[in-house]
Amino acid sequence: MEDTVDDPPTSAVLLDHCHFSQVIFNSVEKFYIPGGDITCYYTLTQHFIPRRKDWIGIFRVGWKTTREYYTFMWVTLPVDLNSESAKQQEVQFKAYYLPKDDEYYQFCYVDQDGVVRGASIPFQFRPENEEDILVVTTQSEVEEIEQHNKELCKENQELKDSCVSLQKQNSDMQATLQKKQEELETLKSINKKLEQTMKEQKDCWEIELLQLKEQNQKMSSENEKMGVRVDQLQAQLSNQGREMEKLVQGVQDKTEQLEHLKEENGQLFLSLTEQREHQKKLEQTVEEMKQKETTAAKKQQELTDQNMDLSKRLSENMIIHDVLQREKEKMEKENDYLKRENNRLLSYMGLDCDSLSYQVPTSNQGGTRQDPGLVFGNPYSGIQESSAPSLLSIKKCPTCKSDFAADVFDHNLALEQHLQTLSLNCPICDKTFPAKEKQIFEDHVFCHTL
Repeated sequence: MEDTVDDPPTSAVLLDHCHFSQVIFNSVEKFYIPGGDITCYYTLTQHFIPRRKDWIGIFRVGWKTTREYYTFMWVTLPVDLNSESAKQQEVQFKAYYLPKDDEYYQFCYVDQDGVVRGASIPFQFRPENEEDILVVTTQSEVEEIEQHNKELCKENQELKDSCVSLQKQNSDMQATLQKKQEELETLKSINKKLEQTMKEQKDCWEIELLQLKEQNQKMSSENEKMGVRVDQLQAQLSNQGREMEKLVQGVQDKTEQLEHLKEENGQLFLSLTEQREHQKKLEQTVEEMKQKETTAAKKQQELTDQNMDLSKRLSENMIIHDVLQREKEKMEKENDYLKRENNRLLSYMGLDCDSLSYQVPTSNQGGTRQDPGLVFGNPYSGIQESSAPSLLSIKKCPTCKSDFAADVFDHNLALEQHLQTLSLNCPICDKTFPAKEKQIFEDHVFCHTL
């Protein structure tokens, strides 16, 4: 048979319910040569409308239902059903799918509902040149063949007569048939919907039935569990009865205890009243303490502010003390230096530092009187008198106008050191301030600490 993707639609409708006159097969040979393709020609009647799933099958003579086809081919739908060329159709069967025996077969047109709409005359698949073959048969076989041929001719004549009568009836019944087909299509669609609905309803019923069975099983198991639970509850009820009696006795005991507690509560209420009065006194005391604490906090803040001021002043005084300490050390170094220079000069002049205060006035007095042992006087007296004042001459400071003894050999150094003692130098930026501007100097040094 032909290998197809989909099987053709068939039915178990018997021959009595088929309509063979709606499709007429033309040019059907008595026999076809095996091994070659064959073409089937057919004509569609006026009122027959082909559909997409219609097909033509090759059936062995004597078939009962459309399921007994040997092979089939799908029909081709015409483009325009009203044209004359659309009525003449053909379909080709491949040699590979054709029967290989010499039985009688016929073409049948089957619609998509599985109903036969036309049938051809019988034909065979056998070689063409059987006339050249000498066939030896007996008289009985010849008689059987003749009898079979007579039967076939008679059947053929009956089919022709039936075809003529059916063609006459066809024109009258086409309109009715078309309406019936439309009604049939409507009924089929309704039937399909009903079948689908019934199927869905059946599925729902089956699901509900399964659910009911499951619920029944659950209810049975729950019923058994409830029986066990009832027994347990009865046992618990009896236990609770005994416990209830105990609770009643306990309630009585609690009532007595409650009376005692009420009495105690009255006593506690009295004590609570006393405690509240005491608490009020404590609150007043706490309020007074808070006021005192606030006053103390204010005083502490004032002391803290004073402490901060004192700390600032202390830091300023410390800085000034450090500055003065460095100035003092510097002055001591300068004093030591001047003492050393003075001693050096005195030793250079051959004078003693301790007898300096006595020798100088003596030399001043000797200028008025001469040594009695010298006739012309001391020749070095003029030198001593002229050199002594030059060694320790009196100078005035241009700033403070004070007198100071300056060494003739280092007059500029002594004057510079004296001027430094009259000025204040910043230890951080080396800025110089006069000694009279001490407050400005202190403010300047304090600014460096901020």
